[in-house]
Amino acid sequence: MLHLNAIPKQMNPKINIYLADDHQLLIDGMQAVLRTQPHYQIAGFSLNGENLIEKAISQNTDILVMDINMPVKDGLEVLRELSGKQLPFRIIVLSSYDDLKLVREVMKLGASGYMTKQCAGENIVEAIQVVFDGEEYFCKTISDKIFSTFARNNPKVNTGSTSFQTNLTGRELDIIRLISLEYSGKEIGEELFISQHTVETHRKNLMKKLEVKSSVGLVKYAIKHNLVNI
Repeated sequence: MLHLNAIPKQMNPKINIYLADDHQLLIDGMQAVLRTQPHYQIAGFSLNGENLIEKAISQNTDILVMDINMPVKDGLEVLRELSGKQLPFRIIVLSSYDDLKLVREVMKLGASGYMTKQCAGENIVEAIQVVFDGEEYFCKTISDKIFSTFARNNPKVNTGSTSFQTNLTGRELDIIRLISLEYSGKEIGEELFISQHTVETHRKNLMKKLEVKSSVGLVKYAIKHNLVNI
């Protein structure tokens, strides 16, 4: 697992982004999207994994967006090389694959986000901000697959669409479901491929949003809105 220095929070900071992918067309597309954001700055890009860590560090990178399949050195090799090191940037993995075994592996190696290339253009701006703010990010394709895989093995989870108005995110609803099934913070993190710290942050935010004082209140909310079958 990577040990990350805290990215300093400043007033309207410029987020330095380094891109690594062996397809110039994808690099160009991501740059075009990111340049529409005034607080995003392209620190540089690479078309392979050679010396990628050194290049990203030299450009004061905050977020490294990295393809998992690259010539010379692929993304998994880069993550393994970084394992256990303290770095000033976080990593979002890009991949053509939605294989959850691969998602789990890269997250265990220290990545902070995972997106399929099909959704990169639509989600890259949101992904960078979420990861910069210290949370893990998955595009909807991956999030849906994680939840559906979990739900198949847990018949008490109601997978139907929510019919009530809520200001909760899909991730927050998933966490409430798992809390209601008596999953620990560690177990929730393992199921949703996020850190235990992120789970606890969501738990606190949920209690604040729903104006409840404990996890019991969250469970009552889940039962009331049929998020779990009892």
